[in-house]
Amino acid sequence: MKDVFTKEKLISIIMPAYNCERYIEEAIKSVIEQTYQFWELIVIDDGSRDNTVRIIKELSIKDTRIKLYINETNQGVSATRNRGITLANGNWIAFLDSDDMWKKNKLEKQLLHSQKINSEFTFTGSSFINDVGDFYQGIFDVPKKVSYKELRTHNVISCSSVLIKKRFFENIKMENDDMHEDYAVWLRVLRTGVYAYGVNEPLLIYRISKNSKSGNKLKTFKMTYKVFRFIGINPLASIYYMVRHIMGSIKKYKNIKLNVH
Repeated sequence: MKDVFTKEKLISIIMPAYNCERYIEEAIKSVIEQTYQFWELIVIDDGSRDNTVRIIKELSIKDTRIKLYINETNQGVSATRNRGITLANGNWIAFLDSDDMWKKNKLEKQLLHSQKINSEFTFTGSSFINDVGDFYQGIFDVPKKVSYKELRTHNVISCSSVLIKKRFFENIKMENDDMHEDYAVWLRVLRTGVYAYGVNEPLLIYRISKNSKSGNKLKTFKMTYKVFRFIGINPLASIYYMVRHIMGSIKKYKNIKLNVH
């Protein structure tokens, strides 16, 4: 990987943090253990009231690539990610939620794939764990590439799997925490005519939590509808695409079951 160790290949990883003392050390360690080491991790605490900040500080002392910022008041995940992007020094942006983790070769495989096909937007497949770290059976497969039209019918892009050029965020920001703010961004990016390219390996370890947006299916479908309305799709078409998402979600989770021993 020495050939890609140039300033242009610095990956800025954005991690919002809020009351996540239970998981954040695992998340950060999955970054530290990456086979691709030319990164900076921008962790922004959004008003945690537990031991989250202390844990981040301890890890940042051991590794100066970990940079801690603290919001003066709670801003929400969209504003926090946007702040992280403005602080980023790299030309590449990756996102990692504080309760998710990466396989060790996640960044390396994505960057090499991006170079091979000359892509500026890639994402990966996922495996799944529960609140206590038990793995589910089954993985989420992703297509080789996805267009704006295809992404409208099923969001196959997990935020914590994305590697994307920073330039896309010059005119597009994450907005509205009461919807799937990341999905709205991917749609707006792809609407410019580019494609997102999938690395069909479970390089993301995604935590399914009952308290997360993805854990409450009724809530997540409503939030998906809001995404379509936000990007300017009319109400009737938004209902249609929401139904397509419901069908896609059923298919996605059909074979994902908790391993019981």
